[in-house]
Amino acid sequence: MSKKLKIGIFGFGVVGQGLHDIIRGQDLNLEIIKIAIKNPDKKRSLDAKLFTTDHDEILNNEEINTIVELIDDADAAFEITRKALINGKHVVSANKKMIANHLEELVELQAKYGTSLLYEGAVCGSIPIIRNLEEYYDNELLHGISGIFNGSSNYILSKIFNENMPYDEALKQAQDLGFAETDPIMDVGGFDPKFKLAIATAHAYGLFINPEKILNVGIQNLSEHDIQYAREKNFKIKLVPTARKISTKQVVTYVLPKFVKSDDFLFNVENEYNGVTVQAAFADKQFFFGKGAGGHPTGAAVLSDIAALRYGYRYEYKKYHQQNGLIHTDNVNIEVYLRYTHEYTLEKLKIENIVERFARNDYKYVIGSVSLKSLLANKDLLVQKDVFIANTGRFTYTEQQIQAIAAEEVLAG
Repeated sequence: MSKKLKIGIFGFGVVGQGLHDIIRGQDLNLEIIKIAIKNPDKKRSLDAKLFTTDHDEILNNEEINTIVELIDDADAAFEITRKALINGKHVVSANKKMIANHLEELVELQAKYGTSLLYEGAVCGSIPIIRNLEEYYDNELLHGISGIFNGSSNYILSKIFNENMPYDEALKQAQDLGFAETDPIMDVGGFDPKFKLAIATAHAYGLFINPEKILNVGIQNLSEHDIQYAREKNFKIKLVPTARKISTKQVVTYVLPKFVKSDDFLFNVENEYNGVTVQAAFADKQFFFGKGAGGHPTGAAVLSDIAALRYGYRYEYKKYHQQNGLIHTDNVNIEVYLRYTHEYTLEKLKIENIVERFARNDYKYVIGSVSLKSLLANKDLLVQKDVFIANTGRFTYTEQQIQAIAAEEVLAG
């Protein structure tokens, strides 16, 4: 029998209004008691008595048993979520930055106070990837999880490759449609998919990774040269977060633009859609596809979590509690395409095993191998205007790395 939820909502923007649209008119055994907003003067379509600017009016209301957190401010979202869990209220959130930065602490709070935090809407919009990682793949050995986790950057890349639209024009169109923010760096710089990757990795491998330890390089420096190179090779460029086991005990994570071939599932994921590929040992390769942006798709994911709370659902973090000995490492080499201007860029990054090189006055690139450790150490270099890097999809190992991987596996048990 389902429990009636008395809900307090924080934030009534695109997702909040999308959620309300979906709930309205349905018999879901829930009631919205209060909605916290920032601007009390803004005209609303609902009764003014439903709104408040006082957070404590919701958090301290004993009638409210469920908090739905849908605000942009990650720090404020954490304080709301933390206080709600401590006060015995369940929480549904779509704030990927807040969850990624505080996940380990939030898991401990849930265990201590017997509350539940659900966040399907925080990762890939309408795609139910977290629930699947928790339930379907709970005993499965996963070789990797990757995909398109950000609808804004994918919309821009789709317009560039399918309609020959200049980058700046595609970005402006994405902003006008509400897919990208006025300051789009969270999306095009790869920060948003990095936070989502950190959350997905926790459920896929049981690893709580500080997002600062995950390399993220975006598409903001993409040039006509890079686009032409991809087209000549019959590739598209996609911004792809990746978590992958490189040995029995080690997992690597990164977010990089990637050259995607026509036989890749991601090749035909366009516009604001997201796609997630899961490579499993027994189930083999599986693919999830759906809208990753917009009020109604994300609102639907939030509602799914709300509905699950009516039956007492909570994440069990099974792989984390299994203590499987997996460790996060940057001890791997990735083959990359690197466009650059100055030779010191190659020297600084320590590019090795160069298999292709081109140079003229206005355009230079190499394809070669570089360590993930070196990329992380030189993140500032990678975001300079005259540099663009893309993953070719191949790993390479030096003899030293092979030995180091073996040694780390021994230490990991």
